[in-house]
Parts: sequence; C-alpha cells; structure tokens
Amino acid sequence: MMTKKSFVVAAVLVVLLGMALGCCSKCEQEGVVVETDPLPSWNEGATKQSIVDFVTRVTDEGSPDFVPAPERIATFDNDGTLWAEQPMYFQLFFAIDRVKAMAGDHPEWKDEQPFKAVLEGDMEALATAGEHGLLELVMATHAGMTTEEFEAIVLEWLVTAKHPTTGRAFTEMVFQPMLEVLNYLRANDFKTFIVSGGGIEFMRPWTEAVYGIPPEQVVGSSIKTKFEIRGETPVLIRLPEINFIDDNVGKPVGINSHIGRRPIAAFGNSDGDLQMLQWTAAGDGVRFMLYVHHDDSEREWAYDRDSHIGRLDKGLEEAEAGGWTVVSMKDDWAQVFAWE
Repeated sequence: MMTKKSFVVAAVLVVLLGMALGCCSKCEQEGVVVETDPLPSWNEGATKQSIVDFVTRVTDEGSPDFVPAPERIATFDNDGTLWAEQPMYFQLFFAIDRVKAMAGDHPEWKDEQPFKAVLEGDMEALATAGEHGLLELVMATHAGMTTEEFEAIVLEWLVTAKHPTTGRAFTEMVFQPMLEVLNYLRANDFKTFIVSGGGIEFMRPWTEAVYGIPPEQVVGSSIKTKFEIRGETPVLIRLPEINFIDDNVGKPVGINSHIGRRPIAAFGNSDGDLQMLQWTAAGDGVRFMLYVHHDDSEREWAYDRDSHIGRLDKGLEEAEAGGWTVVSMKDDWAQVFAWE
C-alpha cells in the first residue's frame, strides 16, 4: 500500500516530469531540432563563453589546467542562485504556512510576536522582529517531530503552495539557465553540491527531483537532532536548537566538514556567498567564481546593494577586482524560467 509520504513524493515527481515532457512535446509539435548547445538559454557573449572556456580547460587532458575528475567539485548557493528568493526566502513562506496550520494548537500565539504578526499578515511587524524573530518561527515550526515526519510535511507543502506573485509552484521558480549549468558540469564529470543558508532538511527532500542533486550533496543550516526509540522504532527527533548556520563565514566551514575538498567552481548571488567564492578562489590552479546579478525587473526582480533579501554589495566589488564572472540576468539569459 502506498503511504502518504510516498504518494506525495510521487506527486512531486509527476509534476516535474510533466513539465519536462511538455517542453519535449512542444518541440516535437513545432518541429524543433534538438540543439547540441549545452547552454541554450544563455545569450551568446563573454559570460556564457567564460563558463565553456573554464570547463574546457579543466577537462581537456592535454591542457596545463587539467583537473582530475574526483577534484571537479562545484558548489552552488540555492536561494537567488538556483531558484528565486523574492519577495522573501521560500523557506520563510513555508514557516509562515506552518504557523497558520499549527495556530489552533497554540492560542497564545495570537498575542505573541512574531507569531501574532504572521497570523495578522503584518509583514512590517514580522520584519521588525529581525533575525531573532525568524529563528523563533523556525524553531516552533521545524522542530518537535521526527526527520521523516518533517520530510513528509515539506513535500506536501511543495505540492500545494504557490508563489504569491507568479502563482507557480515554488519548484517551478528555478532558473532554467542554472539547470543547464548543473547538467553541463555533470556531463563533464563534475560533482555538484548545494551550499545554502537554507535548512538542510528543508532542501534534501526535493533537490534530487528538481536539480539532480542527491541529498548527500546538500550542505545547509541545521537544527540539532537526537536518537530515540519510539515504541520499537528508532527515530531521529528534531530539537528546537540551532546546530549550524551555513551562511557567510559558515559556508567554507560547511564545505570542509561535509565535502572535504575545496571547490574549483563556486556560484552565488549575494554577499552571503562571498566567503565561499573567496575560499574557492584561494585554491591552487584555475578557479571559476560566478555571481548571478538580479537586474531584470521585467522577467524576475531587480535588486542588489540595498536589498534586505539577497543583498549583493561587497561581492560586486570583489568580483570586479578579482575578475570573477558576473551574470546579468537581463542581458545574459535568453530565458529565466522554463515556463516563460
């Protein structure tokens, strides 16, 4: 018999497969010939060429910059790099929906911040709660259950939740050009990792279906867990305590702890990714660092130095000084989302 969890997982996979088959069917109907270009959603130019040149240099055995396959490690931030992050981080939408779903069991939340702000839809008050308030939301909504129970809740949310601006499922808010980069790297024997400030167990249930990145190749922030026997079943219980924050200076630490190799390529979009790119750049041999710059207000959102979400300020300066690749969404991407 199919369990609720397996049903939800199957539903997510069906949605994603349907998107892919729909694209293929459209191509067949229009008589489109499949291109050999590994990055078809990228406009021709220096940015696209920098990616191709790097991959060619490190995979050509006759190149002085050749890197053996086991050392071809590429790390990717998630929010704002692989999928959108406006008007707020998607995991925060999840936490807000969880507060609303759990409010019946917590009448005290009607008078306690930041829960009161969530229940009243007061986003200004929620923003005022700051990082401490957001941590309170996460601790209240992400803990007190087994790891398997949490995974099922995340997957069910992904099937039902919609982005407030586009009306699309959150898993449809991924960037088509970055999916192509992931596939291109893996086709050239790279191992691709997510290194995100987001919750590791929030991402792991769906990253393989959406990005082709298995759960063991996801590095993220985490809360503490403990082993327990419930009845006769061993389980891991999620505790309301922070274990590790995988952001800013935490990213190189997380990479070292989880991966054990310094990346030769790193991709980000904000100052929260700066230390990951710096640490990658400091390694020996040829290195590739890329920033996704959100400068397309028509197809996505335009923001950088003054944004509270995905702020990119110091990173832009360091990218210019170090000759890193900076992607202009507006100029370098022919397509942003697969459904455009």
